[in-house]
Amino acid sequence: MSRQQFQNLCGRLTLPIVQAPMFLVSGPEMVIAAAQAGILGSFPTQNARTSEQLATWLDQIVDGCQGKPWAVNLIVHPTFKRRDADLEQILAHQPDLVITALGSPGHIVEAVHRAGSLVFADVINPTFARKAIDAGVDGLVLVCSGAGGHTGPLSPFAFVDAVREFWDGPIILGGGIASGRGINAATALGVDLAYLGTRFLASRESMVADDYKQMVIDSGVDDIVCSDAITGVNANWLRESLTKAGFDPDNMPKKSEMNVSASVDAKRWKDIWAAGQSVGPVKSLQSVQEIVNELDRQYQQSQSATASLAN
Repeated sequence: MSRQQFQNLCGRLTLPIVQAPMFLVSGPEMVIAAAQAGILGSFPTQNARTSEQLATWLDQIVDGCQGKPWAVNLIVHPTFKRRDADLEQILAHQPDLVITALGSPGHIVEAVHRAGSLVFADVINPTFARKAIDAGVDGLVLVCSGAGGHTGPLSPFAFVDAVREFWDGPIILGGGIASGRGINAATALGVDLAYLGTRFLASRESMVADDYKQMVIDSGVDDIVCSDAITGVNANWLRESLTKAGFDPDNMPKKSEMNVSASVDAKRWKDIWAAGQSVGPVKSLQSVQEIVNELDRQYQQSQSATASLAN
């Protein structure tokens, strides 16, 4: 697919950000609200209980977005039993962007391209980035240290520089970004879009329980615990939710064997709540539109400050 297609997508956004897909958090209401606010909304397909429900959700999103850009996140690991059925629904509804996770995107790229959509791969290190590029993706989502839920080990500064040694294509950067200053810093690194998830956890359109939203509002960076004990993959969790679930956050057990089906099991995540290191800026319950308005003000102020320093 042409780079021009992605540039056209970015040109249709009022802010260079993606509302990141979040397990059990983002659904049609959030994606539509994000699109109407002028950013790229997304959700993981497994948030719909079945592929049939996914079809209904996608119908709602197509109608609600009214031609504005939107994206969907698909687990491509072979242990995700709904992978092919969910892909069929994605192809039928033609999102602007398909973001792959937990596996090689190679087997879906051609089909997604035929449907007219772009494919970006969610990666946590340069090795996976190279593999995704070899598989034919249009762009990369670099998931860095500090991201909510499944997280990466690398600093965004180091990760972007490492990837730019062999890739000059589109990059979306995530991990610890929750303010307009962070968005400005991300674009200054030379990436195209910033990936924000935690900032939208406590939004009115979020699907999570009110107690979860309040815990996010009440938490700060010291309340985030990174552990691979829950799903077998490093993820960031709210300390208080681990304690309530019977864990000692300072002495988490050894990781379980990697199992993607566990990563999409709602029961496992019901009372253990994910959030990124960027919880600090989340101070109150807001609508997606209110969050975007606040981010826009901060972003413009940060850009002005940067320009003043340059002069």
